[in-house]
Amino acid sequence: MKTIYLNADTIDKTFEQLKTNIGGTILKESNEYILEIRNKFGQGTIQGVVLSGGISYIEFDLKFYDDIIISINTPRKNPIYFAYCSQGSLAHSTGIDGKRTELQSFQTGIISSKPKEENVLYFKKNERLNITLITVQATRSSNKSISTSLKSKLYNTFIKDEKLENFVYVGSQNLKIAEKIQQIHAIRQKGLVRTLLIQGLVNVILALEIQQHADDEKNRNRHLGILTTSEMKIIKQVSEYIEENFDRPLSISFLCSEFGITALKLQEGFKLMHGRTVSTHIKWVRVQKAEEYLKHTDMNISEIVYSIGFSSRSYFSKIFKESFNCSPREYKEAQKVLPISA
Repeated sequence: MKTIYLNADTIDKTFEQLKTNIGGTILKESNEYILEIRNKFGQGTIQGVVLSGGISYIEFDLKFYDDIIISINTPRKNPIYFAYCSQGSLAHSTGIDGKRTELQSFQTGIISSKPKEENVLYFKKNERLNITLITVQATRSSNKSISTSLKSKLYNTFIKDEKLENFVYVGSQNLKIAEKIQQIHAIRQKGLVRTLLIQGLVNVILALEIQQHADDEKNRNRHLGILTTSEMKIIKQVSEYIEENFDRPLSISFLCSEFGITALKLQEGFKLMHGRTVSTHIKWVRVQKAEEYLKHTDMNISEIVYSIGFSSRSYFSKIFKESFNCSPREYKEAQKVLPISA
């Protein structure tokens, strides 16, 4: 077992301390850091980015070859941590001797603690992990002009100003957050555009975590239907399959048979992850692909209709107009005008 002590107030120093303890190579571009690890401690990456508003985003995507403890202590700051587990599990305690709370796959977690209190994270050996940690430097404010800021609201909600109590919350499973993290992975832009896109998605993840906490508090005494971790993984696999095979005939019965899940669980999972039914999501994916083809290819509308898995041009035009408030032809013509006007 190896214990790593992090006491840095900035992300660059945090990555330097991680490198000192577990080795690896640090790559830096703009305000983004990547620690690539391929040694006796493990294999994978730890990636972090500094965002505006006192927010930072760190993602652990790796496998450790030994049990690893990371003790985080920032005595000059009082952050709130928003955790999400996409794969594997993560345990936490306040102080090295504190009670451990475990975060399982697809669960959310919110952590705040007293000043100078250690937040200890436990990573299991030989377990593939994908853990995201959003850190918000929350502050109390008596200034009315900024008392409604995000940091002030988070401080008042989770830090419990009067008592300064430790706060640890493990929430219900949430597939929508997994989808947003996938969208972060899909960003290919560089520089300022990349940072702005990450900032937007991280803000959405924060909103989803806070909403999850509110929903769990509201539904604490109600018996609600819930998917198992294995079922949640299947929902994620089905969603990825639709994204990659949108041009093929797709039906609920086929997907249920292919992935070994009931229609009821499949629909429940898609409402959790995407906020829509399976059939509606398939149409949504196809229309998004059609929009890409209209914008970036010379394919005519009939070619696009059949390439995305539709058989009716009129039906495609109908649902495209519902999404973009114009016909596919009008959209394609607009793409010819935009470069000229630019």
